[in-house]
Amino acid sequence: MNRRLFLKGAVSAYAFTRTPAISKPGEVAIGVCAGSEDLAKAERWGFDYLEPPAAAIAALSAAEFERVRQQVLASRLRCRSFNSLIRTMQVVGPEVNLDAVSRYLDSTLDRCRQLGASVVVWGSASSRNIPPGRSKDQTWQEIKQFLGRAGEIAKSHGLVIGIEPLRKQESNIINTGAEALRLLGEVNHPNVKMIIDYYHLRVENEDPEILLRAREHIVHLHFANPNGRRWPRSADEDPEYERFFQLLKQIGYTGGLSIEARGTFEEDGAASLAFLRGELG
Repeated sequence: MNRRLFLKGAVSAYAFTRTPAISKPGEVAIGVCAGSEDLAKAERWGFDYLEPPAAAIAALSAAEFERVRQQVLASRLRCRSFNSLIRTMQVVGPEVNLDAVSRYLDSTLDRCRQLGASVVVWGSASSRNIPPGRSKDQTWQEIKQFLGRAGEIAKSHGLVIGIEPLRKQESNIINTGAEALRLLGEVNHPNVKMIIDYYHLRVENEDPEILLRAREHIVHLHFANPNGRRWPRSADEDPEYERFFQLLKQIGYTGGLSIEARGTFEEDGAASLAFLRGELG
């Protein structure tokens, strides 16, 4: 790591370790996927953190980003995770420019770190989908090359990239936790891990026991009621809820769990937070 990156990371790390976490050590932190404009709502409703889209943060001007940074510094919440890492670039295919992607990642991950991130989720189906005329094996190799670079850039910022399996309706590659786990084994980079999104897991009908197989590599979770992709509110919404939460306790998971679903703070916030805390408690 060069001196510029070291000093930049050290300053941001100092700034964001002075505010104590809301969740206690050893507990699962519960957050919500929403834009930075919803930071105050997430704080008011009692969430532990906010998970904004990284691409939206990257698109801010310097002045706009500084305003967001000051809002986060003034809040008791931090943005411990980000989603939607890449929106307008591709990491596979004949037109890919990994040098441009790397420059984007460097500046974007720097901003994420300044807002308190430890994990940045890479789902971003449009960036990784197998292009027409391209084979799955060829795309798989290109994804590995991208993740090797991304891992090094994440490492320079003290972050981890979390591969997100997505349902087939959204992505034509990396659809299950098992596929993400195989990819991790081939990439073999300490700053490239994986997440499990409960909604995608259920749509793909994947056995929740992937949590046991991938326990050493899961750094984050997304969650939604699979019936309508809604904010979860009660234990009877889905028959696999109980097993999923039991497995989380069995593996001793203590990372973040973000609601990524349709709903509102006003209508669903209190019920969702109470339900999740009850299941995880």
